[in-house]
Amino acid sequence: MIATPDLIGATVRLEQSAPSGQQTIGTGFLISARGADGSPQTILVTANHVFVDMKGPKAEVGYRIAGSDGSWRFAPRPLRIRTEAGAPLWTADGAHDVAAIRIEAPPRFARAAIPMNYLASGAGVARQALSPGEELFVLGYPEGLAANAAGFPILRSGRIASYPVSPALSATFLLDFAVFPGNSGGPVFSLPGLQPAAAGEARPAIVGMLTRQVEVGQERLEIGIVTHAEYIAGTIQRLGGAPAPAPAADPPAGPLQTAAAALQRPAPPACRPGPDPLGALGQAFAAALHALGQVLQSAWLALRQAT
Repeated sequence: MIATPDLIGATVRLEQSAPSGQQTIGTGFLISARGADGSPQTILVTANHVFVDMKGPKAEVGYRIAGSDGSWRFAPRPLRIRTEAGAPLWTADGAHDVAAIRIEAPPRFARAAIPMNYLASGAGVARQALSPGEELFVLGYPEGLAANAAGFPILRSGRIASYPVSPALSATFLLDFAVFPGNSGGPVFSLPGLQPAAAGEARPAIVGMLTRQVEVGQERLEIGIVTHAEYIAGTIQRLGGAPAPAPAADPPAGPLQTAAAALQRPAPPACRPGPDPLGALGQAFAAALHALGQVLQSAWLALRQAT
């Protein structure tokens, strides 16, 4: 049995409404970890820009409560994410758009938090040899929408669109997946998982977090950017959660990586447009066409005068 419901149960909607009425919405998921003293902790992880864009001191976490009759109800609760002075209470890996914060979840929901070993390590990704075209699954709240009135996330899928998929090469990889406001922070996972949970049973493995989308100028390319799970584990470690291998250092930027970075600017739920790397090329092409037209026109006039 593949335990997709485990991940669905651990995924929550994050929301903050500004006094102006504008909403910031994202996706988060709960991780069960151990503190430095061995005490159990529930950690909420999401994309860093989701919390950064929430300027108020509190966000709402969309918990769901099960009734004894099998029904569910949406039961959001406030979570303090900033001090009264506005200082963030979460731990961030700003370079890789990952955030983690300890929370006090309702007991039933705390039990739904997934264990740290669901996060795929760099070695696990290497063993799996994830390849272009392979299908991955994403949970989230596109445009803030839930699957139903109880607030469960929407499950969608996309295919790996870059090669190779390795945190030793890059902190992110690409997914052929249309990203909408509200998707940021959602878990990206493989089925079956990277390792069996028990004999005869496979579990999903979270290979990363959906953090942003690729845009060129004002055009959305419907390509999602996924931050490797290794950086989620590293952020939890810095928070004081369970020990995890430190993420591999980013390799030195080369020409190809720099070009990719130009397409992979951090984007908040509103999706900031990135730079237009084709603008200069287009202008040069237009200038060349104009010059060619001038030459052809002069040649035609000369031909007419000769005849």
